[in-house]
Amino acid sequence: MTTDVSKNINKDVNGALITGIILSIVGVIAIAAPNFTTLFTETWIAVIVLFAGFTKLVYATQTRDRGGFLWKLLLSGLYIATGIMLFVYPYTGILTLTLLLGTFLLTEGTFELILAFRLRPQENWLWVLGNGIITLVLGAMIWFQLPFNAPWLIGTLVGVSVLFSGISRVMLSLNARSTLNPPEQTA
Repeated sequence: MTTDVSKNINKDVNGALITGIILSIVGVIAIAAPNFTTLFTETWIAVIVLFAGFTKLVYATQTRDRGGFLWKLLLSGLYIATGIMLFVYPYTGILTLTLLLGTFLLTEGTFELILAFRLRPQENWLWVLGNGIITLVLGAMIWFQLPFNAPWLIGTLVGVSVLFSGISRVMLSLNARSTLNPPEQTA
């Protein structure tokens, strides 16, 4: 019975290791082709928004007797129109997403700086300050290089994220494998 359990655990660990390797390879490819990755990401967001719009439209028609039908219909129309716009004008969508990311990082960096000075009496508050400064600088870099950075920025960031997800999965799998199969000690 315990051998069946350990076989299943080893199978899970091997599956996680293979997944980590695949994610790492996909991450490297995404970083190597950032313009394609950015366009793919923008198109995927368009599909999600469009699907959400049609889902909201179905919900609006199914619940039209419960009030707010016009608002539900308008909201679904907004989603559908946005999804179509992202498909028809992908570069505009990429610029918008990049601008949104830059704005988010500028705002986050500002809030982190405020938080850092609020935490100043505490030990290690400089880590929060450093995070705030780096985040603020990244946001400013996006804003000041827009629109030149838009085609490659999102793809590069997605690629880095996928790569590090893969690396962390590989490392966790190797750690689990060494825990399950400790090296034999010779006496």
